[in-house]
Amino acid sequence: MRVCLSSPISIARLVTCAALIAISSVMPLAAQQAKPSNLPILFDARERLPKPDLSSLVRLRFLTSIDFPPFNFLDQNGKLAGFHVELARKICDELAIADKCQIQALPFGELQAALAASQGDAVIAGVAVTPELRKTFAFSRPFLMLPARFVRNLKAPIGGTTAASLAGRSVGVVKGTVHEAMLASFFPAIKPVPFDDKDALLAAVKDGKVDAAFADGLQLSFWVSSPAAEKCCALFDGPYLSQQFLGEGMTIMLRRQDADLTAAINHALATLSRDGRLQEIYLRYFPYGLY
Repeated sequence: MRVCLSSPISIARLVTCAALIAISSVMPLAAQQAKPSNLPILFDARERLPKPDLSSLVRLRFLTSIDFPPFNFLDQNGKLAGFHVELARKICDELAIADKCQIQALPFGELQAALAASQGDAVIAGVAVTPELRKTFAFSRPFLMLPARFVRNLKAPIGGTTAASLAGRSVGVVKGTVHEAMLASFFPAIKPVPFDDKDALLAAVKDGKVDAAFADGLQLSFWVSSPAAEKCCALFDGPYLSQQFLGEGMTIMLRRQDADLTAAINHALATLSRDGRLQEIYLRYFPYGLY
C-alpha cells in the first residue's frame, strides 16, 4: 500500500507515472516561478539523534520503484530519479558511506519480500506504515507528510479565505476514500458531493458543478498548475494533516534487526531537516508546493 493518497479506505496507488510526468513536463511558466510554501519541520531542532558507527557496514542498498512520480520514476534518459532517489543519496552523503550505497528499482509489489529476503537493506518508496507491517519491519521517522487540500473554482462566490466559508456549499469528494471520511469528520457543516473517481471530481470542480473539491494535496497541486485545469481553480486554505486518516507519512522501511541502521538513517534525516537540505530537495520536486 502507498501512503496518504486519495483512494479507497484501503489506500491505493497515486496515479500513473505517465500522468504526473506529463503534467510536470508542460508546467506553465507562472507555476514554475511560483514560490511554494516551506516544508513543515518534522524533527525537533533541539533533538539530537545518535549517529551509530557504520564502519563495519559492507553495503547499503536502497530499494525503490519507478511508478510513483515525483518520488521515484525514470527520467527522460531512462535513469532512476525523484525525491526519494535524491534523498537516499543525501542520506548516504551525510552518513559518509556514499561509496557503499546503491539504489535499485523493483516492482512495488516485490519490495516487501525483497527486503525480508535481504535483497536490499531499506525500502524508500512510499510504503504505508501499518500495525501489521510493524510486526515484521522497522520504520524510520517520517520525513514528509502528504496533506489533504481543498481546491476551489475561481468563479464560485465563496465569501472568505478559510474552510469555514465553505459551510453549506457543495464540495466534491471521491466516495469511499479517506478524504471523504476526513471531510465529514473535520468539516461537518460542508455539504459533500460524492463522485466515483478523481477524474469525475476534477471535471466537476472545473465546470463549476461544485464550488470546491477535497482530495490529496499532491494530486491537486499538480492539477491546478497543469493545462488540463485551464486556470479554472486554485488551492484553498489548508493544508490539513491527520495521522488517523492519512497515516504516519513518508518513511523508510527496514528490517527490525537492523536497529543501528535505522538509528543512523534517523540521524541523517534529522540533520538534513535541520540544515535545510531536505527543504532543498522538496523545492526541487514540488515546485507548486504542497503546503
